[in-house]
Amino acid sequence: MKKLLLLGDEAIAQGAIDAGLSGVFAYPGTPSTEITEYIRASQEAKNKGIVAEWSANEKTAMETALGMSYAGKKAMVCMKHVGLNVAADAFMNAAITGSHGGLVVVSADDPSMHSSQNEQDSRFFGKFAQIPVLEPSNQQEAYNMTYYSFLLSEKLGTPVLMRITTRLAHSRSGVIRKEILPQNNLSLPSDLKQFVLLPSIARKQYNTLISKQRIFEQESTESGHNHFIEGKDKSMGIIACGISYNYLLENYTQQTIPYPVLKISQYPVEKTLVKKLYDEVESILILEEGYPILEELIRGLLDEGKKIKGRMDGTLPRTGELNPNYVAKALGMNYEEGYDIPKTLKARPPVLCDGCSHWDSYYALNEALEPYSKGRVLSDIGCYTLGALPPLNAINSCVDMGASITMAIGAAEAGLVPAVAVIGDSTFTHSGMTGLLDAVNRKVPITVMLLDNSTTAMTGGQDSPGFGHLESIIKGLGVEEEHIRIIKPLRRHHEENVAIIKEEISYNGVSVVIPRRECVQTLAKRMKLKHAKDKMQKESQSSKK
Repeated sequence: MKKLLLLGDEAIAQGAIDAGLSGVFAYPGTPSTEITEYIRASQEAKNKGIVAEWSANEKTAMETALGMSYAGKKAMVCMKHVGLNVAADAFMNAAITGSHGGLVVVSADDPSMHSSQNEQDSRFFGKFAQIPVLEPSNQQEAYNMTYYSFLLSEKLGTPVLMRITTRLAHSRSGVIRKEILPQNNLSLPSDLKQFVLLPSIARKQYNTLISKQRIFEQESTESGHNHFIEGKDKSMGIIACGISYNYLLENYTQQTIPYPVLKISQYPVEKTLVKKLYDEVESILILEEGYPILEELIRGLLDEGKKIKGRMDGTLPRTGELNPNYVAKALGMNYEEGYDIPKTLKARPPVLCDGCSHWDSYYALNEALEPYSKGRVLSDIGCYTLGALPPLNAINSCVDMGASITMAIGAAEAGLVPAVAVIGDSTFTHSGMTGLLDAVNRKVPITVMLLDNSTTAMTGGQDSPGFGHLESIIKGLGVEEEHIRIIKPLRRHHEENVAIIKEEISYNGVSVVIPRRECVQTLAKRMKLKHAKDKMQKESQSSKK
């Protein structure tokens, strides 16, 4: 079959297309975004009629995919690890309803927090939901396991979670494709009450899920994704999970690994497989990216006196990404640490783009708040979070999607008045609308700065779900029309913008100020595309003459 050079994210996308995917639903979040972007851009996917849509948030994406599975089609939902928190209600209950058409959930973790608030490990959610989890170690496995996950989901009637990490998502390798499978025909579950989680039905469904656990373990052993590699040196055995197996191989590029190795890429792991390794060796080193999940289980199940090394005893760092050097150090091998950064080089923290509308929005907000004490601005997640850094120093919180408005409510009700919430247009429709409804119902005196750059800018310029509808949404939530103010965040409008913000901050109720100007990056792309189209049109007209 054809060989492609793909990112890990793209390998997952192609694996889904080739497995007979009918729809992918997602909310953009690094490092998962490129999965859906690839399918949306794929002519092959378009020709097949594959639905590839950005949802308002991860919960709606999860529920939409579940609905497609209910209708018998193969569906995939993609998100970053913190997005799985948002989708958790539907995700956990989907384990109990089970699937009809194949249902695959991809969660991309971000160890070292390159662009995230935490390092949480999605394998915990898989264990929590008690469903199969796949964890590829390279791009070919990412493709193969996605393809296999759809087949597994339909074979066992359960959703399957695929967990990847930043390094795999954003690195490239050659990928060989498999046989292309057709999409499923429309069909409904044989039991039309399967998805009705009334307690009497849910109890039966939950018992069914529990009864499948032994089958899940057996499948993990028989699939070939977990396998034992013999080694002559029995002084130590190694368990390598997911991408950590790649880091192990990088330390033995010219030779065979001397120790017995148990490669783990599918969960739940059968105890007998781990026991075989434990009984053969004097000690065990456990390599896993993220939390010491398997290490904790093994210490609990097989703590019979042999030394178990990993993240919990300090052999490997407890936080951040693994890499080949950390693995080499754990193996007692020589390794290159790299060069120290010269002291003459200054740190270059991230900064808002030149010409970004958020500069002018924050300058106006800062001036409007000068008469008040510091610490009154509760912000959200997006490019505008960079307003926390110098020279703006404009915001005082960033916790999770949508938290700006609800934290401002809590702060105001505690007596911090005025309190200001800063939120982007995409984040507002993701999870800010319900908070604004709370504020309106409770008549809390807060001002919301809804920064509208008409796109989901931080993840590459995806469509913003509320584009063209923000004022009607806000009005529909109950904010008085005279306190919905649109401003143009440009330096020449600075005095006028400051005056409007001051008016709304002093209002004893809920007000929303919308600084509206297109993102400079999407504007540049749009103008470049327009220029290219105009040029092609002129050349076409010229050739006709």
